[in-house]
Amino acid sequence: MIKANPAPPENDESQQETKRQPRNIISTITWVIAVLMVVLMGASLYQYLRGESLLTLFDIKSDSIESDESKAVLPTLAEADEFQSVKRDANPETVLPTGYRKEPVSYTVATGDSIFGIATSFDLEPETVLWANYDVLNDDPHLISVGQNLVIPPVDGILYEWQDGDTLEKIAEKFYADVEDILLFPGNNLDMTDPTIQPGTLVMIPGGYRAYTTWVVPSVASSDSGVNSTILGPGGCSTSAGYVGTYTFIWPTPYRIISGNDYWSGHTALDMMCYQGDAIFASDSGVVIYAGAISGGYGNMVMIDHGNGYQTLYAHLSSINVSCGQSVYQGQVIGGCGSTGNSTGPHLHFEIRLNGGFINPWQVIQ
Repeated sequence: MIKANPAPPENDESQQETKRQPRNIISTITWVIAVLMVVLMGASLYQYLRGESLLTLFDIKSDSIESDESKAVLPTLAEADEFQSVKRDANPETVLPTGYRKEPVSYTVATGDSIFGIATSFDLEPETVLWANYDVLNDDPHLISVGQNLVIPPVDGILYEWQDGDTLEKIAEKFYADVEDILLFPGNNLDMTDPTIQPGTLVMIPGGYRAYTTWVVPSVASSDSGVNSTILGPGGCSTSAGYVGTYTFIWPTPYRIISGNDYWSGHTALDMMCYQGDAIFASDSGVVIYAGAISGGYGNMVMIDHGNGYQTLYAHLSSINVSCGQSVYQGQVIGGCGSTGNSTGPHLHFEIRLNGGFINPWQVIQ
């Protein structure tokens, strides 16, 4: 049997060439794209450095850029008729607080005034006002009266009239103050290099203080009250035993309101609000040991001894409804509110004493 010869195999090289042709085309396209990207990147960098858009390189106009709607319209700048600004003047005393006074001022006492109220209105302590007006008030807040002219110091302390022979060291020691504070106080206008002060000059002693006279009505008492018996004035009398107090104290006026002086070191009492003629009540039961006019600025006064060491005092009354030696019960009407004595308006001056000494009524009053 004759075998047929097999067909000759295809040429291997032509086959490989055929396979390489698509690959070459893809490779060429890839290179072209890569070159174009590099060119574009270079052109973009070039335009960026020039501060222009890439589109301008090819002279391509963009409607969005040229559109009038995309442009911001700024308002027309108009010059103001007047130049406006915040004015700041130089202030050589910037270390001083707002409202700070350097000089004393004069104040005329008006109806309803009190030393406590006047001092509060000037942001001062009552003692400062008393000390500055010793020639008028003699350290007694009850001597205030309508029409008086008072000197109001600029700050708390002593307003002192310089005397011949005074020195800063002596005055500072006398009033428990610092020499430096006196020198540096602006209102004193002292030359730091030569602080010479002429006699008669008013000098402010900031923070200075002194003792002052306490003016009181002498205690009058029944025999078993526990205090010394002293009768003063026409309203006093010799008394015997009577009602004894309850150790409780009610408000002696219709209103629980302070009008004028509160309790402080220079005013050992409460000034209570009441209207002319209002009823004044006994704060506790006891025996009346004084009923009538009295000196010292109290005007018409009632004083009750409670037989247990306590006494109460009611001053500036317009009328008196009890008599000396009479026993009264707690809450009984003893007089009417008034403004007798040294008073600038109707109110009740109310004191509580224990064994001859003053106590703060706020500690015991109900």
